[in-house]
Amino acid sequence: MSPNLNARCALAAASLLLGSPALAQAPQDGAPPAEAAPSAQAQPVITKPPELLQQVEAAYPPEALAEGVTASVRLIITIGADGAVTDVLPTEPAGHGFDEAAIAAVRQFRFSPAEVDGVPAPVQVEYVYHFTLNAPQPEAPGPEQQAPAARKATLKGQLISRGSRSRVAGATVRCGDDPEAPEALSDEEGRFSLEVSPGECAVRVVASGYQLYQTKELLQEDETTEVNFYLAPKGGALETVVRSERPKKEVVRRTITRQEAQRTPGTFGDPIRVIQTLPGVARAPFISGQLIVRGSNPGQTATMMDGVGIPLLFHLLGGPSVVNAEFIDQLDFFPGGYASQYGRAVGGIVEVGTRKGAADTLHGSVKVDLLDAGFFLEAPVTDGVSVAAAARRSYIDTLLPAVLPKNEGSTLSVVPKYWDYQLRVDFGAKRGANTEEEARARAGGARSTGYVMAFGSDDQLRLVSSGPETERDLTVDTHTLFHRIKGDWTYSKGNFTSVFTPYVGYDGTSFKFGSAKQDGSSYTVGAREVLGLELSPTFSVRTGLDLVFEHQTFDVEFPAPENFEYVAFPGAESVGELLVEHIGLGSFDGALFVEAELKAGKFVFTPGLRANYQRAGDARNVALDPRLWVAFNATERTQLKGSLGLYSQPGETFRFIPLPYGNPELSYQRAFQSSLGVEHRLTDVFNVDVTGFFNRRFSNIVAPGQLLSLPGGGVFQVPYSNDGIGRALGLEVMVKKQRASATDKWSGWLSYTFSQSLDGRAGPLPEGRGGFGGFGPTGDDTAYGLSPFDQTHILTLVSSYVLGNGWELGGRFRYTTGRPTTPLNHTYDLYQVDRNRFSGVYGPYASARMSGFHQLDVRVDKSWQFQSWTLGLYLDVQNIYNAENTEFTFNDYRQRREYEVPGIPILPVVGVKGSF
Repeated sequence: MSPNLNARCALAAASLLLGSPALAQAPQDGAPPAEAAPSAQAQPVITKPPELLQQVEAAYPPEALAEGVTASVRLIITIGADGAVTDVLPTEPAGHGFDEAAIAAVRQFRFSPAEVDGVPAPVQVEYVYHFTLNAPQPEAPGPEQQAPAARKATLKGQLISRGSRSRVAGATVRCGDDPEAPEALSDEEGRFSLEVSPGECAVRVVASGYQLYQTKELLQEDETTEVNFYLAPKGGALETVVRSERPKKEVVRRTITRQEAQRTPGTFGDPIRVIQTLPGVARAPFISGQLIVRGSNPGQTATMMDGVGIPLLFHLLGGPSVVNAEFIDQLDFFPGGYASQYGRAVGGIVEVGTRKGAADTLHGSVKVDLLDAGFFLEAPVTDGVSVAAAARRSYIDTLLPAVLPKNEGSTLSVVPKYWDYQLRVDFGAKRGANTEEEARARAGGARSTGYVMAFGSDDQLRLVSSGPETERDLTVDTHTLFHRIKGDWTYSKGNFTSVFTPYVGYDGTSFKFGSAKQDGSSYTVGAREVLGLELSPTFSVRTGLDLVFEHQTFDVEFPAPENFEYVAFPGAESVGELLVEHIGLGSFDGALFVEAELKAGKFVFTPGLRANYQRAGDARNVALDPRLWVAFNATERTQLKGSLGLYSQPGETFRFIPLPYGNPELSYQRAFQSSLGVEHRLTDVFNVDVTGFFNRRFSNIVAPGQLLSLPGGGVFQVPYSNDGIGRALGLEVMVKKQRASATDKWSGWLSYTFSQSLDGRAGPLPEGRGGFGGFGPTGDDTAYGLSPFDQTHILTLVSSYVLGNGWELGGRFRYTTGRPTTPLNHTYDLYQVDRNRFSGVYGPYASARMSGFHQLDVRVDKSWQFQSWTLGLYLDVQNIYNAENTEFTFNDYRQRREYEVPGIPILPVVGVKGSF
């Protein structure tokens, strides 16, 4: 008797580097319980599964052979990017020496490398090694003994993901565990057809990322039985289904998936808020929503959505992001050292990627909490065409007046009112193609895909008050909105790829403060073209154009600037004539970029160049930005990396308007960025990234600008000039723990940043103006010192734990050094007679700091899974121990005493979400 091997291999929760989580679900009859709901998000595609090239037969354990014992050993095999077996773990111990024999044999297997989205990637597979004993071969029957033809029955059906109604493709369906039993694979719509012998069928369904499904069906002779099987995904809410690294063109690119971000504590389920927990990002005041990256100032980090620039990522007063959380596919954050295709920034880059609509059936979700409500829908329209849409509306401005005290004049609050929307239609991705090569073959060797997308956001601030006679809403004239419509056409043939992205946009702003009023509008037309050509496996080139034209108009009413059209007189605050202007200005900013990638042994060199040209009014500006990125793959788990380059950012169009409101002689803002780091995978789930950086900024735009001599005598200070300088240096550390399998309940990361950021201007501070950049007055003419946004130490710890039965618990702890401040050094009253007001006496510039910030946020999620939909409930508590963190300081009218303004106290938010 000899052993007989029959192995069944199904792609399971898998790979080792980056991933897209899948939410677990409650089981069907016969399946173990699941823990959370799945997402309808499209997962990264396994374009080429691993194939077994070399198989080694296991030695049959002698004791088991003597006793006539058989077994099936279920294993999880880790296959490296080169096809070698790097790890083997049993999931269901069989005993009798079978486990050891199977592991020893499988470790010698050799596979062809798997590919995820066309890139070789490590994966895990579920492999069942069957030990069976061969029975003696019976004698062949004679002609008179021939058995009649066997009767058959047919089992047909569809495999559906429980809780989301997604179709399960590539699953194996069979009757029983007999190695020779017939089996069928489900297609892209989850359908299968299996022909077996009549009678009771012990159905077994094995699918990638799903629990083993078992049930029984009674099949009648010569009849077809149709069924729907609802499969429960494995693991919990943050299980990694596929992790793979895309080819990097940057030293640091931190990618966050939607599911990973939605459950981060303290973010209220908003994925974009997770950026604020990553290394290199300083904490901004709680109502600002600003991004302060590697010591740069707010406004120097570009924010994009699907490659198109947008004016803001967050709604006013630090509200949620302007993108519905369900619409986000992933979030790419580049703190510095990014590729030549990115520009118009001297800080970092944040790019939000949206996802296409589902290709299988209708999916959606509805989310309601104390701040706003929103919905998301996605569905196929026809073969190759899908649509996705989302919208959200706040109502805190409506609810707050109902709960304010009714005593007259007792409460006055500014609250935000906002809405946003996204609509995307995809076309060109035909069904039925299992790989990229197959899709191109069907299209005659080439492939075209694309989409059209519209998105926008609207924000207003409302002043709400209470009392018998003032119980009404008073509108504050602060309003911002934007709309964008973009197209995207991707064409690929052979080693050539082209991506063309045209877009148009409209931005509107208005505000009123005292006697000043401004209404502005901006029309934008732009296009990007990126061409890529892989000349050889070791050399590729990418080039393209990035063009944008903008026209802005403003209707303004402002008091005339002092000393420009009148001379101030002593005895009172000067009041000038009210100027009414209609101002319009157009600008063009274009860039040509080229980038090459050369692989030489363990080195990867990526030189690039971006040429920038700006025309705004009478200004003509040119800037060349050479860049270089180098990586050294020291080992399979360790990579050294470094970058250096120049970066340019044009001034906003409105800054180029004529005096007295702008300066038509402005030029590009510039920065030199450099970094050096190492990334190491400690284990398959632990990754460490350490990066040091040094940045220097020059020719940055500051306000107020230089002093100019007027023809008739006297001086005038221009609003803006390119006198800003600064530098930042620091060290970033990121340690991330991912979930290894369905039984691994813990995930999270630790991020730490040490930095020093200096800011100032190339010369003394303007006389009579306190500080620069709104930083505050100084005691001398010092023009260079700590940035008002400097934070020496920034520590964040995020962790989530799957408790089971649909429960998940997470926490986030943050600590940052307090921001610099110039202290009030009051020893006497300083009264300005000509202005009829007091001025303060201050100590050395930036010689003090506010108190450090520390806060703990906790989030609890609970999900209930039904056959076709999932209900989720969450409690997100910010500042759970009610720390009093100082956000601002202000002085009394005599400038004698400083008062601290604390941030938000403990803030619990309850939300509910239904998805199908």
